Amino acid sequence: MPLTYSILQSLSDGSFHSGETLAKAAGVTRAAVWKAIHCLQTDYALEIHSVHGRGYRLAQSIELLNRDAILQQLQRQSQLAGLETFLTIASTNRYLMQAPAHDITAPWVVLAEQQTAGRGRRGRVWHSPFAGNIYLSLLWRFQQINANFVGLSLVIGVVVCRLLSQLGIMQLGLKWPNDILCQGKKLSGVLIEMRGETHGPYDAVIGIGLNLMMPETGEREIDQPWIALSQMLPALPSRNTLAARLIDLLLEALPQFETHGLQPFLAEWRALDAFRDQAVVVHLGENRVHGIERGIDEQGALLVEVEGKQQRYYSGEISLRRR
Repeated sequence: MPLTYSILQSLSDGSFHSGETLAKAAGVTRAAVWKAIHCLQTDYALEIHSVHGRGYRLAQSIELLNRDAILQQLQRQSQLAGLETFLTIASTNRYLMQAPAHDITAPWVVLAEQQTAGRGRRGRVWHSPFAGNIYLSLLWRFQQINANFVGLSLVIGVVVCRLLSQLGIMQLGLKWPNDILCQGKKLSGVLIEMRGETHGPYDAVIGIGLNLMMPETGEREIDQPWIALSQMLPALPSRNTLAARLIDLLLEALPQFETHGLQPFLAEWRALDAFRDQAVVVHLGENRVHGIERGIDEQGALLVEVEGKQQRYYSGEISLRRR
């Protein structure tokens, strides 16, 4: 076990731990402990207090991801081929996209405490503070391209809303094609990437970011209104429990989508449509289309009324903004 992780486990309870105690538990010198503390402060941006005579403590306790704890809580564990957790990773999506197909069997899940190069749609940076949120990617193998594949991101949005509803979160909304909103602010996002042959089996890597507890610095680093579960719940649920629930819901929904397409999820998505009948601007590269959002069709295409005529838009370089 890396020394930094061992020290972090000890500090995760938010209590003071002396350098001597930490060194003895890890079987290293106090100087090595100091270096590990410095690494946690610089590499992971963790706020650690150092008080003479008392030792070190985190500014606030954290719950680290625990692979075994997640697996134990999965109701559909038998359906999952593999699950990995990382302290830090460039991107959970990138990890799965670059993994050789013979090394990873779908469905495979990757979670991380921190992403150093997390991404949203259109190459946007996804702010990823350490051990504060859920950063999860799932590799799912489709045997053939579904005609309704454009609806996959919409299905994932419905799944995340199901999870949030179980927590008692109200005022949820979906922004086509991949944002989950609460009180009109971004709470979660979805990024789907694909690899494989056009006429054969192909993999979809489904990335989900969910804000649990964002630091104040997040306000300066995120370019749109956002919200976190900590602002709505008196006590945050266990991150490991939350991850297990989300994985179970995904493993339940994806076979339905593969067999029936978007149909089983249409009514839920439409009920959560945050922009229905509102004036919007559709961004298509450098072009802008102004119109009224009229929902989605049965394949998941966005319907926009432009000068009295209804037009359809599919996934890609498209985003929505209220006028």
